[in-house]
Amino acid sequence: MKAIFVTGGKQYLVNEKDEIYVEKLNVPANEDVSFDQVLYVDGEIGSPYVKGAKVIATVLKHGKNKKIKVFKYKPKKKYRKTQGHRQPYTKLVIKKIEVK
Repeated sequence: MKAIFVTGGKQYLVNEKDEIYVEKLNVPANEDVSFDQVLYVDGEIGSPYVKGAKVIATVLKHGKNKKIKVFKYKPKKKYRKTQGHRQPYTKLVIKKIEVK
């Protein structure tokens, strides 16, 4: 069963037992989280969301991605600025996709 749901301003296409990385959620590890904003479930398209549909997932861990470097530069002005950024994430495993 396939579903598309929304979290963190992004949309994710998932099947049951998939492992995905999403924007950081304030849920402790090894707990379940459910997503109500489901856009699509096996051919049923909602407007905007499918009524009674849920995606239930378990939080595996929290972490940070690899560091990216942000470099700003303006020619002939002696302006150079370097920054680093590590985006936090939450790793989920999809347990169940429900439709009522």
